[in-house]
Amino acid sequence: MTTSATATESTAATRATKLAQTAVYYGAFIALGLASASLGPTLGGLAQHTHTRLSEISFLFMARSLGYLVGSFVGGRVYDRWPGHIVMVGIFVVMAAMLALAPMMPLLWLLTAVLLVLGMGEGALDVGGNTLLMWVHRSEVGPFMNGLHFAWGLGAFLSPIIVAQAVLISGDITWAYWALAVLMLPVIIGLLRLPSPVAQASRHVTSESKQVNHVPLVVLMAVFLFLYVGAEGSLGGWLYTYTVALHLSSEAAAAYLTSAFWGALTVGRLLAIPIAARLRPRDVLLIDLVGCLVSMSLIVLWPNSLVAVWVGAIGTGLAMASIFPTTLSLAESRMHITGQITSWFFVGSSLGGMTVPWIIGQLFEPVGPYATMLTIASAVALMAGMFVAMMLAARKVEASAA
Repeated sequence: MTTSATATESTAATRATKLAQTAVYYGAFIALGLASASLGPTLGGLAQHTHTRLSEISFLFMARSLGYLVGSFVGGRVYDRWPGHIVMVGIFVVMAAMLALAPMMPLLWLLTAVLLVLGMGEGALDVGGNTLLMWVHRSEVGPFMNGLHFAWGLGAFLSPIIVAQAVLISGDITWAYWALAVLMLPVIIGLLRLPSPVAQASRHVTSESKQVNHVPLVVLMAVFLFLYVGAEGSLGGWLYTYTVALHLSSEAAAAYLTSAFWGALTVGRLLAIPIAARLRPRDVLLIDLVGCLVSMSLIVLWPNSLVAVWVGAIGTGLAMASIFPTTLSLAESRMHITGQITSWFFVGSSLGGMTVPWIIGQLFEPVGPYATMLTIASAVALMAGMFVAMMLAARKVEASAA
């Protein structure tokens, strides 16, 4: 009786610790979203502080993306070697320092260096949060993963509001950045109070030779995420310009359309939480891809219809919402997830976010605005083909592990 009671208490304590860790990771991703969405609303203020034109200071986006890419690649290896919470605390301290320094930089090259380091922190934090959450929940990570990415969307939604209020009160962006830096503190305290999850031995790998069989699947998933983030970033980044260039709506209405896409993406991640608890990751991905293909087809087939663009954009946002977290859940169910493997997924995704929108920019004027949606639709179609390849590779992994 005593042994049974002790076991029950131990199970309850373990469950409580997991929930506390999950809550802290959600808080971390809200903070990450706050930082990630801060540059756009403050770009004009940073240009004033550095006495540069917007055309010059827009280079900050590239510097931050490059930093994110480096942080994603290096960060995974660090989490495999050091306690995850200590690593995340260090990253948050660096990010808070960079946010506090950003509005104080009088020269563009100094500000570029600050944003580069901030991007490195964001990339490493993104990899770490996803990896640690998978280590905590293992095969049951699906709904928690969707919740984690919803938390990022919530932070990204709140960031412009915080910036606007801080500027309204103080008349400058400096206090906005300092407020975002201070908001890192509760997460740091929460991480320090909880134990770091320990990477467990793989359920799927029994020998070093079988680990090699995961390489094709990792590569395919990285390419899949390359296409997904490229399509998502392109639609969110070019939807406004596409709509205005085709004279489908006013600039204000185009801005509302862009907000509707990102809003649908955030709401979709919230709706995906109960769905992920009931369906297998591959089934969720299949439904998502069908939704993306149908929604993008509406825009491609009726490019001059504002209704088709609205329905297609919102539908694509809802369908895309759970693709990234579900892909990570699928990976966890097929292989032993290390920080290094997660970093490859994020390297692929960050490269897609940099490459596909750039390709559209090269095609927009010489080919026309239609190239925007054709490129995005092509990326979605390639995702469908990559999904089939992923499933075939997953079967080979299962067969080799049997």
